[in-house]
Amino acid sequence: MKLFPKLFLTLAAVAVCIPAFAGLSPKYPCSDGMVLQQRSSALVWGHGDAGKTVKVTTSWDGATYLATADESGVWRVYVNTPAASYTNHRIEVRSDSEEYVIKDVLVGEVWVASGQSNMEMPLRGFYNCPVENANYVMANPAGADNVRMFTVGIDPQFEPVSEVAETNGWEQAAPGQVAEMSATAYFFAEQLNRTLDVPVGILALPRGGARVESWLPRATVESYGTEDCSEEGQMKQVECVRAYVMYNGMEQPVKGYTARGFIWYQGCSNVGKHDEFVPRMTELVRQWREDWGDSENKMPFYQVEIAPFAYGGGQRGISAALRAAQHTVAKNIPNGGIVCTNDLVLPYEFDNIHPCKKQPVGQRLAYLALHRDYGFERIACYSPEAVGVSCDANDSSVLLVQLANCPEGIDRQHGIEGLEVAGQDGVFHPVEDAFMSWSDGNLRVSSPDVPNPVTVRYGWDDFCPGNLHGSDGLPLVPFCLKVE
Repeated sequence: MKLFPKLFLTLAAVAVCIPAFAGLSPKYPCSDGMVLQQRSSALVWGHGDAGKTVKVTTSWDGATYLATADESGVWRVYVNTPAASYTNHRIEVRSDSEEYVIKDVLVGEVWVASGQSNMEMPLRGFYNCPVENANYVMANPAGADNVRMFTVGIDPQFEPVSEVAETNGWEQAAPGQVAEMSATAYFFAEQLNRTLDVPVGILALPRGGARVESWLPRATVESYGTEDCSEEGQMKQVECVRAYVMYNGMEQPVKGYTARGFIWYQGCSNVGKHDEFVPRMTELVRQWREDWGDSENKMPFYQVEIAPFAYGGGQRGISAALRAAQHTVAKNIPNGGIVCTNDLVLPYEFDNIHPCKKQPVGQRLAYLALHRDYGFERIACYSPEAVGVSCDANDSSVLLVQLANCPEGIDRQHGIEGLEVAGQDGVFHPVEDAFMSWSDGNLRVSSPDVPNPVTVRYGWDDFCPGNLHGSDGLPLVPFCLKVE
C-alpha cells in the first residue's frame, strides 16, 4: 500500500515530461508577436495530427498554403512575405474543424543571436555585473513594434530535440519586458531599427560558458578525437561546457527560422585552445548556415572579439591568441565579420568577464550589417588593423606600422595606452606618443627606453585595454608584429 503513492507520483511526473501536441497548435517560435523576415519565403510551422492537411492563410495578401503534418506531428510551409512595415498581421491555421490564429505578426528584419554569457547577459545585468545606462534604456525602450526578441530557454540535451523547452515567447521592447532581453542583441536591433525604420526581430539562443563544441553536432565533435563524447564522459564536465548539448537542446528546435544573418559573442571558454578554435568555429558557421537552409554558405555571420580579462591559472597570458583566432575565422569564412572590443572595458573590470559597455558592442555589430547588408556604405564598420611593420630607414629607433582601414588617421598622438615596443631582449616598454605620417600613412612608433626596437604590439595580453581609434571612432585591433 505504501508503494502505490510513490508509483502514482512517478507515473505522473513522467506524464508531465511527455509533450502532448495532439491536434492543431503553434510551435515556437511561430507564435503571437513573431517577426518574419521581409521579402522572403519565410518558414512557418506548427503542430497537427500526423497525416492531416493544414491550411495556412496570411492576412497581408490573403494567400493560402497547404501543408501535411509529418509523422512527428509537425507541419511546415514557406510563406511569401511583403516589404517590412509596422502593420500588425495575422496568420490563420486550419485543419478539419480545428483552427487557431497567430496574432500580432510583424514583417521586418530577423537576426539570430547566440554565443555565451556576454550575449546572454540581459539589460538588467548579472549579479555584480551591471549594464551601463540600463535603467535609462529600460525606462526608454525602442518600442513594442520596433524591436522584439524570442529567447530560447537553456536546455542542454544529449539527443536532438524538436521543441523549445522554456521561453517567454516573443517579448516586445516595452518597459515591462525589455529588462530580460540580451543587452548586446537588443542594442544591435535598436540601432538597425533606428537606421532602417523597420521592425527588427531577434531569435536569441545564448548559453553562458558554452564552448564552440557545445554548439556543434555530436558526430562533428567525435571526429576531432580530442575528448570522450559519450554521455558518461560529458557528465564529468560542468554542464555549460559539455560538447554538443546546446546544439541538440537549443539550436535544433529553432533551426531554419528564416533570418537575415547571425551575430555571435563567444570564445572565453575556448581560451587556451586557439589552434583548435579556427577550424571548429569555421565548421560551426558552415553547420549553422546549413541548418538555416543556406546551401551557399554565405549568410552574414558577425562575431564579437572577446573583451580584455585577467585570466588566471593555465590560461594566463594566452587570450590574445584566441582573439587573433577569432579575427582569422572572420577573414576566412565567406561573408564573415568581427567587431573589436579592446577599448570597451574599464580599469576596474580586469576581473569581470562581463564588462558593462554593451551598447557600443551591439552598435558596432549593427554598423557591420548596415554597411555590408543594407547598403549604407558611408557607415564605417571596419576597425584599423596593423598589417605590417618595418624599421625606418633613416632612424633605427623608429618602427613604421602599416595600418589598413585607417584612411583619415588616428584619433590621438599622445597619451596612448596599450601600445608597446621591445628590442632583441624581448622586454616591452610602453609607447605613449606615436605619429601617423601624412606622407606614407604609417604609424611611427618609438620609445626612449628601446633604442633599436624589433617588435611592436598593441593590446596583446589578457587585460591590456587600448585607446587608439581611427578617426571614425572604431578601435585599433590588437596585434603583435616583429620586423622580419
